[in-house]
Amino acid sequence: MSDFSLSILIIRHAEKAGHKWPGPDLTPEGTEDEQSLVVRGWQRAGAWAALFAGEIRGADYPRPSMIYAADPAATTGDEPSQRPFQTVIPVAERLNLRIVTDYAVGQELELASLVTSETGAVLISWEHNAITKALLPAIARDQPIKGMPGKWDGERYDLVMRFDRISPEAPWSFRQLGPRLLSGDYDTPMF
Repeated sequence: MSDFSLSILIIRHAEKAGHKWPGPDLTPEGTEDEQSLVVRGWQRAGAWAALFAGEIRGADYPRPSMIYAADPAATTGDEPSQRPFQTVIPVAERLNLRIVTDYAVGQELELASLVTSETGAVLISWEHNAITKALLPAIARDQPIKGMPGKWDGERYDLVMRFDRISPEAPWSFRQLGPRLLSGDYDTPMF
């Protein structure tokens, strides 16, 4: 019997300016920075910490043993962004884990290759377009997966894409989870 078990939990970075949530983008110290989260985004980051690192998680949301976020200093992708990293700061602090930022948007194949060889629960915070266009397919590889979205609804910040595998050779199971963390969140899949 194998001790192998892997759950990959993927979240989109939290809210930014320019959408329905008002206010400036702010660093953790409260300094305005257009690549950071708005207040609603920081609220979501705290809610993710309560969900993934709290005592009342439930089986759908295992405690991460590793946390990955898109490199906040990278100049690849649409623009350099602090948001994926900032989104998981409260989770990492609560679990006393280091956020691994070795990969940037555009390096989803490399990230998928690494995380699919891990065991335990892996949390990834990433840019939403790159999640559906590159990261999800890179994890699934050639396995067709029912319910895996090809596009991320730009207004949805409230989802967890979850892959599970019981052995390195086993097929993936996949689910979209909607934990309804904040007012206005949905508990339904995107598509």
